[in-house]
Amino acid sequence: MGGNGTGTRERFAGLIMQVTDAIAGRPVEPALADFLDARFPAGGATFEAIRAACHQAIEEGWMCSREAGGIRFGRVIPAGEDTAGFSVDVVRMEEVVGPHHRHPRGEIDMIMPIDPEARFDGRGAGWLVYGPDSAHRPTVTGGAALILYLLPGGEIEFTR
Repeated sequence: MGGNGTGTRERFAGLIMQVTDAIAGRPVEPALADFLDARFPAGGATFEAIRAACHQAIEEGWMCSREAGGIRFGRVIPAGEDTAGFSVDVVRMEEVVGPHHRHPRGEIDMIMPIDPEARFDGRGAGWLVYGPDSAHRPTVTGGAALILYLLPGGEIEFTR
């Protein structure tokens, strides 16, 4: 494809703002996943448009452009007013356990399997929310998956 990806970036940002506008002011806790699964279900128009934009952005080279430990990743949008204070990162993981980290203010994960059997922390396509002060080693089994994650204030603490 080539190009600088400007159109894809703008379209992606607009799609993400639909999600962040819908969750603005809501507590980042596990129950938020139910709201997101109902509002933006896997297979639904918005979810699938975000998935397609991620794949196009990776192809264009501006998303998941960094790599470490078999994980391709990158912050796509810094935390700011446009995204209700959330940062947006996207990772591509395949059969890997990622680095342990803590979510001071929580983490909202949008799970987009590339391989149908792929699971992120045991979950298939859809949403997973970790509350404040939670921690984990993000794990993908069953193939490859993209995970888009929203962090309040962009806060994440990697542990040794």
